[in-house]
Amino acid sequence: MDAFPGSERRGSIRFVLAIALALIAAASGLMLLGREAAQPYVLALLAALGTVGVFSLLATATGILRLAGRSDGASVYRRVLEDAFDGIAVTDQNGRVVYANPTYRQLVDAGEVGDVRPVERVFIGDPDVSEAVYRLLKAAREGRRLQEEVRVSGVPGEPARWLQLRVRPLGRTGPDTRFTVWTVADVSRERERQENVFQELQHAIDYLDHAPAGFFSVDASGSIGYINATLAEWLDYDLAEVGSGGLGLGDIVSGNGAALLGATTAQPGEVKTEVLDLDLKTRGGKTLPVRLYHKVAYGADGASGASRTLVLNRARNEGFDPQRAAEVRFMRFFHNTPMAIATVDRAGRIARTNGLLARMMQGLKGGEERPEGRSILAVVAERDRAALESAIARAAAGQGDIPPVDAALASETERWARFYVTAVEEEDQETAIVYALETTEQRALQKQVDQAQKMDSVGKLAGGIAHDFNNVLSAVMMATDFLLTAHKPTDPSFQDIMQIKQNANRAAALVRQLLAFSRRQTLRPQVLDLGEALSDISMLLRRLIGEKVALDVVHGRDLWPIKADISQFEQVIVNLAVNARDAMPDGGRLALRTANVPELESRRFASKGMPAGEYVMIEVADTGTGIPAEIIDRIFEPFFSTKEVGKGTGLGLSTVYGIIKQTGGFVYVESELGKGTTFRIFLPRHVPTLEEIEAANATLAPIVEGAKAPTGADHTGQGTILLVEDEEGLRGLNARGLSSRGYTVCEAGNGIEAIELIDAGQKVDLVVSDVVMPEMDGPTLLKELRKRHPDLKIIFVSGYAEEAFAKNLPEGGQFSFLAKPFTLKQLVAAVKETMGS
Repeated sequence: MDAFPGSERRGSIRFVLAIALALIAAASGLMLLGREAAQPYVLALLAALGTVGVFSLLATATGILRLAGRSDGASVYRRVLEDAFDGIAVTDQNGRVVYANPTYRQLVDAGEVGDVRPVERVFIGDPDVSEAVYRLLKAAREGRRLQEEVRVSGVPGEPARWLQLRVRPLGRTGPDTRFTVWTVADVSRERERQENVFQELQHAIDYLDHAPAGFFSVDASGSIGYINATLAEWLDYDLAEVGSGGLGLGDIVSGNGAALLGATTAQPGEVKTEVLDLDLKTRGGKTLPVRLYHKVAYGADGASGASRTLVLNRARNEGFDPQRAAEVRFMRFFHNTPMAIATVDRAGRIARTNGLLARMMQGLKGGEERPEGRSILAVVAERDRAALESAIARAAAGQGDIPPVDAALASETERWARFYVTAVEEEDQETAIVYALETTEQRALQKQVDQAQKMDSVGKLAGGIAHDFNNVLSAVMMATDFLLTAHKPTDPSFQDIMQIKQNANRAAALVRQLLAFSRRQTLRPQVLDLGEALSDISMLLRRLIGEKVALDVVHGRDLWPIKADISQFEQVIVNLAVNARDAMPDGGRLALRTANVPELESRRFASKGMPAGEYVMIEVADTGTGIPAEIIDRIFEPFFSTKEVGKGTGLGLSTVYGIIKQTGGFVYVESELGKGTTFRIFLPRHVPTLEEIEAANATLAPIVEGAKAPTGADHTGQGTILLVEDEEGLRGLNARGLSSRGYTVCEAGNGIEAIELIDAGQKVDLVVSDVVMPEMDGPTLLKELRKRHPDLKIIFVSGYAEEAFAKNLPEGGQFSFLAKPFTLKQLVAAVKETMGS
C-alpha cells in the first residue's frame, strides 16, 4: 500500500543523508593523499560546492527550491487531519485506503494504515447499515456528496452507537478526482440529547393535551391548527379528524363570536391578550359557555401573526359564584343577541361591541380590522352619515325618544340597516348605545312585493282590455268569414276582405301577448324534453339571429322533464333570441345553456322569491350592449321598450314573463353595460303521476292497418244549441254561423235569460256560453244547469284562459273550452266535436 503523503518526507531525508555521507567520504580520501596532492582536488570540490550553492540560492529566490525550515502548509494540514475529532479516510479508485487518521483507525479498530479496512468492509455484516453504505458507495462512484446516519449495534453489554457517514470526492478536477474522502463521526451523544429534548417535548404535549383547560390555535385565515384533547372532548371531536385539517374557527365558535376573534392590527411587535366570554358549539350543535384568553402577537408590519393561541377555561363551578354566573349570562346575551350592538363616545368612536356588529363590519370597506376604536360613522355610507351623527349628538345631550335612522352601509354591494340610538349615563366616555338591525333582505323582499303588485295590477288591466278587445275581434273575424263566403276570389272586394282578416289576426296575436303577460291565456301543457325542444328550434334561431351572431347550444346531462306549452315555450326562446340579436348590431355570441338545479342549489335564489325545489334552468346569454341599471326593473312591463319607434311593441319580454309565470316558473335577469345580458329561466321539474303513466301507456296501442285519415271534415250537423252571449252583435253573428251549418239556435243575453228558457221547457242539446257576463256569469250558469240537467253538454268561450275560471267551477264539472277570438270554422268544429262525444 502506498504511503500517501508520508513517502515524500522520508525520501527527502534519505537524499540529505546520502549527500552528507558523500562529502565525509570525499574529505577522508583527500586527507589520505596529503596536502600538496589533495590541493587541486580540494579546489575543484570547493568550486563545485560553490556552484551548487549559487544555483541553490537562485532557485530558492525564485521559489524553485524551498528551505527546510519554511512551512508550505502541508504539515499544518497533516496535523489538522491527524488531530481531527472525526474519522477521515481516503480511498483510491479501487477502494483501497491510502490514508486514514488515528480517529478513523480507532473507530474501526485498526492498527497501521495497511491494516485499515474501507467503510463498506467495516460494516459488511450489519444489515441496518448496509443500505446506507450502498447509497454512499453509489454516490462515491458518481462523484457526488452524500451523508447518512446509521445505528451500529455494539458488542453485547455495550450500548449501540450512532455514526454519521459522509462521502465526497477529494477534488473537482485534476488527478485528485481519483481519490474519495470518507468521514465517520460518532454522533451518539447528540442523538441522545435530541431524544431527551423530544421526550421532554412529548411530556409537555401530553400535559397540554390533558390539562384541565382547553387550548387551540388559529392561523390568519381562520383555520384551526391545533386543539388539545381536553377541548376536543368538550366539543365531541376526534383529535385525528381535527389534525387532518378542514376545521375552521366558525365550526367551534357559536353565533357571531368568530368575528370578535378576527384579524386586528396593532403596533409592530406588540402582544395583546383579550378576555372574552363566548359560547362554543359542540359537534352536535350544543352550546358551551366559556371564557377565552385570546393572545395575539403582531409582526413587524403590525398585522397579527400567522397563528394565535386561545386558552379556554370552562366555568363549571360558576354556580357557586352568583356574581360570576350573572356576568356570564349577561355576556352570553350580549354576544348572541340577533341585533348588532355597540357603545360609542360623543364622537361616535366604538368602545365595545358584540359579535354581530363585528361580523357586519367585516363585510364593509376596511372591515378587516376590529371595530374597537373605529367610528360607528364609518359603517354608514357617506350620504347618510349626517343623520346618524345627529342622532348620536342628541343622545350625548341626554335626549330620549330618538327616531331610528335608516341608512345605507358602506359596502361594495347595496346593504341597508336601521340604527337605534339610546342615551346612557356617561361612564368611561361611553355616551350612547347604538343598535343596528340590517334591513337589506327586508328591503329586497319589499321591493319584490311592490314589483309583483305593480306587475299584477298592470296584468289585470291588460287582461281586462284584452278580454273586451277579444269580443270586438271575434265579431270582426266572424263577419269577414261571412263576407268571404259571399264573395268569390275574383270579386274586387275579396282582397280588401282578406286584408281585414289578416289585420284582425295580427290584432289577435297582440291580444294573446297581453293575455300571456296577465297570465290569462289558454295553455296546453305537455311533458317536454328541453334538449329536444331546443334542438328543434335551433335552425329557426340561426335564421333569426343572422350570420353575424354565433349560436352556442350547450345541453346539461340527463335533463329532467318539464311540463309546458310547447308553442309558448318556443315563443319565449324566440323573443329572447330576437332581443339578444338586436343588442348585438355588430355581431357577437348567443349562448343557450340548460342544466338541472337540485333543491340545495336552488336555495341561493331564495332571496329573489324562488322557493326551494328541483328546477330545470334555461340560460340565454348574449355579449351585447347590456341593459342600464336604472331601467332593468321595468323591462318586463308591457309596452315598455328601449327600441326606436316602430321597431318594437314592448310586449316581447312581458310575454316571456307571463308565460313563465303561468307555467309555474321564474325568470331573472343579470346585465352589465358593454358586456352583455343573461336571462335565467327556472321551470319546475315534472314528476309524472300514476294517471299520466297509465294514459301514456294507453296511447301505445297498435295502429290498425289500412286505416285512412279523412280527406275533409264535415261541420254540418243537427240539434238545438242555446247561445249565451252578452254582446248582441257577436251573439247574432255566432247564431247566424251555426244556423248556416244546420243547427237550431236559441239566444240568451245572460245566464238568467238562459235559465228562464230552460225552465220554460226549451229543449237544448248543447249550451255555448260566454264566461264573463252581467247578472250571472258562466261558472254560476254551469252550476244551475247541472242541477236541472246533469248530463247537459256545455262549451265555454272566453278571452281569458281556461285556468282563470276553472277554479270557480264545481268539482268534477265537465265542459269544453274555446278561446276567443275564433273563426266560424273553429266554432262549428268545436260544436261538432262536443255534440258527437
